[in-house]
Amino acid sequence: MEVPVSKVALYARVSTSDQTVENQVLRLTEFANLKGWEFDVYSETMSARKTRPVKAELLTKLRNKEYDGVLVYKLDRWARSSTELILEITELIQKGISFYSYSENLDFSTAAGKLHFQILSAFSSFEREIIRERTIEGLYRAKNSGKILGRPKGSKDKSRRRRSGYLLRMAGQRQKADQAKGQHKSIDEYIR
Repeated sequence: MEVPVSKVALYARVSTSDQTVENQVLRLTEFANLKGWEFDVYSETMSARKTRPVKAELLTKLRNKEYDGVLVYKLDRWARSSTELILEITELIQKGISFYSYSENLDFSTAAGKLHFQILSAFSSFEREIIRERTIEGLYRAKNSGKILGRPKGSKDKSRRRRSGYLLRMAGQRQKADQAKGQHKSIDEYIR
């Protein structure tokens, strides 16, 4: 059964400043008008590798149920990895928020859309397992060829730790555990 939708967020994204979101926004607004939806446009240009502030703001609004759905031009405009895509769409669907992809003609609130989503999830899981297996094999090969695994030692490894930070946190944890047992000592005794 299709989820009733009245207000949607249109999300468009391009990766470089040479590109424009105009083509995506044009198609998305035409589609939303055809459906009779009320909508707001969110566009992001030249987002950093890890941060997409416009999308983060939109996700917050979706989680707060300010919109009934979200419409993107293509799935790859929403997420950079299949894992990110699956996790976020799953969360939105569980909250009763519809997700549409214009180019792929997908509506994840319909039976066909749910089937397509399950197939995407299966491929994402398969992709993660392949990466995991390759990583394990690569580590095994490196270890057998005599390479030392892990982060190389750096300048921070040679210096003594400050009293603040790690040592203080560890001392505080030991102090709390002893206080629960009825033993009371100063923090300095635990630091030493």
